[in-house]
Amino acid sequence: MPFPLQITGQNNGNRPVITAVPFLSITPDAKSAGMGEAGAATSPNAVSAYWNAAKYAFIENDFGGSISVTPWLRKVTNDMSLNHLSFYKKLNDKETVATSLVYFDLGTITLTNTNGVILGHFIPREFALDASYSRKLSKKLSIGGTARFISSNLIGDINASTINLNTGSTANTFAADVSLFYSNSEIILLNNACNFALGLNFSNLGGKIIYANSLKKDHIPTNLRVGSAFSIESDMEHKVTFAFDLNKLMVPTPPVLDNTGNIIAGSAPSNSAIGGIFNSFRDAPEGAKEELQEMIIASGIEYWYRNFFALRSGYFHEHQKKGNRKYFTLGLGIKYQTFGVDFAYLVPTQRNNPLEDTLRFSLLVNFDKKEKALPPKESNAVY
Repeated sequence: MPFPLQITGQNNGNRPVITAVPFLSITPDAKSAGMGEAGAATSPNAVSAYWNAAKYAFIENDFGGSISVTPWLRKVTNDMSLNHLSFYKKLNDKETVATSLVYFDLGTITLTNTNGVILGHFIPREFALDASYSRKLSKKLSIGGTARFISSNLIGDINASTINLNTGSTANTFAADVSLFYSNSEIILLNNACNFALGLNFSNLGGKIIYANSLKKDHIPTNLRVGSAFSIESDMEHKVTFAFDLNKLMVPTPPVLDNTGNIIAGSAPSNSAIGGIFNSFRDAPEGAKEELQEMIIASGIEYWYRNFFALRSGYFHEHQKKGNRKYFTLGLGIKYQTFGVDFAYLVPTQRNNPLEDTLRFSLLVNFDKKEKALPPKESNAVY
């Protein structure tokens, strides 16, 4: 069966997995960004819904929130940004609920037709609104789930057929995350308190997305993330955490086509989202070798001094045939009473990389439940 020719020519070995609404795969917070974008099993905070909603059940504070800002592709433009807002609340010792909003501003663009005639100016916008729930299954294990509404508006009300695009009007869809988190803080190593954690998160499980003026349905970035973290705390002043994540997009790998659009290697993309998830582990044209190339590695280290000042560093690796994102990350954090501030900076391994100079900023607040004051005891003294 022939396929559209726009995929033809991808037999050079470079087959990045492409999805709609890719903003869902951009790290929103500065803490994890400073640790090489690892976060499946790190300590929980207000942004845990993105990494692993099951972590909320182990959060220490009663309620809190965060706001994060990431100017995006600063080497290319100065008017794009990813903005993230989140809030969580513990219901009791076992259950926590949370909500978050990610808003992607793509900056102002000028739309023209094929003859170069200006059709108008527009600011493309995309956002996702989440609601999460997490519950402890035992002292060391928790489960979490997130429901997500996704909206994408790339060209406003302009007729997409006029400018020969496959997108038009607003596209909406729903997705869900399912996650697990294991945390063991009963480990003693050389008289130091340690914590070992594991995290698993299936994110963006949902249907394909379709724009109003298109007959094509696109996969959203369904992703499998597994991670681990190991922390060592010494004499209540020093704490070091090592984190490691593996990620894989569970969407079809583009097949290799000949000049007529017929498949010569790989598999035809599944028409269903569920089919795409299952086939994503065996549809690469080069077999298991290429499937392993689609694994993204994120690793990082964090050092805290007196739970007041933090230094972070990490490395993010994506195979050169699957996007070639390779960069080091640096970060720092300051925590004082109920407030925390985090910064992260990205350092690509290649010059003139569009991700160069990416800076993230996060502000966090955490509050504990106020204990009710006990009424004064009646005195039995006799005067």
